[in-house]
Amino acid sequence: MSQENIDRNICCPEFDPAPWDGKTFEWKEKKFIKDSVFTIFYMPVNFGGVMRKLDKQIRQENATVPDNLGLSDHTSKWNMDIYLAVDKEIPGVQNTTMSGTFVSKVYEGPFKETGNWHKNFTEWCGTQGYKTGKSFMWYTTCPKCAKKYGKNYVVILAEIEK
Repeated sequence: MSQENIDRNICCPEFDPAPWDGKTFEWKEKKFIKDSVFTIFYMPVNFGGVMRKLDKQIRQENATVPDNLGLSDHTSKWNMDIYLAVDKEIPGVQNTTMSGTFVSKVYEGPFKETGNWHKNFTEWCGTQGYKTGKSFMWYTTCPKCAKKYGKNYVVILAEIEK
């Protein structure tokens, strides 16, 4: 397979964990668009369709997704809310903002480790003196691109109290 074919088959940019691992940052009315994904016992069912729909709306508005940031909030075994960072408001979808101080930590490996990652993240936050609020998962690449890059990075982000 030529390099051109390999590049064409990669839809997600390669993720650099350094700016996100063990970092705190402030968001002031950071723009996101929001949608929901149906899940069965936390496993997404229509994730691709929801992402294609949001991507189409973003492209129609000549907007971008800064850092390719897409946060997942698993609200139940049956639902996951998706928040895509955007650089401007997008008509026809739910626009929202997030403000606060957040902390993030990067993990790498198979999704079956999610429970261990959450446990480690909670313990790590405690050792840093952080009291966490709402948390999110950021699946930085699709499964096909993670396989191509040889790394499956997942970031856990949580709002913290100062």
